[in-house]
Amino acid sequence: MTRILLTGANGQVGEELRHTLTPLGSVTVIDRTSWDLAQPEAILSIIEEVQPTLIVNAAAYTAVDKAESEPELALLVNGKAPGILAAAAEKTGAGLIHISTDYVFDGNNSRPYLESDPTNPLGEYGKSKLAGEEAIRSTCPNHMIIRTAWVYGVRGKGNFVKTMLRLGAQREELRVVTDQIGAPTWARDLAIAIAQLAPQLSADTAGTYHYTNSGVCSWYDFAIAIFEEAKTLGFPLQVQRVTPIATEEYPTPATRPPFSVLSLRKTSALLGGPPPYWRHSLRKMLAELQQTQP
Repeated sequence: MTRILLTGANGQVGEELRHTLTPLGSVTVIDRTSWDLAQPEAILSIIEEVQPTLIVNAAAYTAVDKAESEPELALLVNGKAPGILAAAAEKTGAGLIHISTDYVFDGNNSRPYLESDPTNPLGEYGKSKLAGEEAIRSTCPNHMIIRTAWVYGVRGKGNFVKTMLRLGAQREELRVVTDQIGAPTWARDLAIAIAQLAPQLSADTAGTYHYTNSGVCSWYDFAIAIFEEAKTLGFPLQVQRVTPIATEEYPTPATRPPFSVLSLRKTSALLGGPPPYWRHSLRKMLAELQQTQP
């Protein structure tokens, strides 16, 4: 029987993975209460006890802007911890699936990024995630690194969809960046894809993959879609106008890649087809979110 160790089990992707991985075997979940990411070596005793045949790492430092002032912590969690997992996986003969990010690229492409394209992270978060990728590649050949982007979910706290709904219920006008382009990704779709990819991990399929929902939009387009779908579902909204602005009008500590579209061709070949279209998944997520409202 497959023994799966899932890290980051309380994150928005981790929560979905709890459900999607269960049919594959016995799943042991750990979160911040059982594994302090600032002490990555502590995972070794857990791995020794569980003896997993597959490790799925959904744990990460995800505060993109805060990483600019906490680069050492970001590197410890996103760079060193995956390397320790990779070394333990290699030692015990386990496979490793690790979630990475579009932030390893600088966003200067004019076509979707291939897995083989040169990396060039713009900020400390992207640098830390790239360090984690490199540690895995150099240590554990039997791995899948899955880069994703613009992730949101019902269980996420600070994701873009929930932020827009909160602000849209409070304000009549919002200003949203329109010159950053990417593909929103529902955490559940990502978790389903990981569960489909996991049994296919082998010497022939090991490597780096990209997964987002299909389609492309700007943050402004995404916000408009959120409000249109939310109004249809009866969410309480005050927002009347969404004004498109340039990135320079909304400065942040970390520089965002202006173009975050990832090629889905390689992943789609293993999955047997393309991921769901982003707006269809947004609609499903909002319908589910509505059921959790008091």
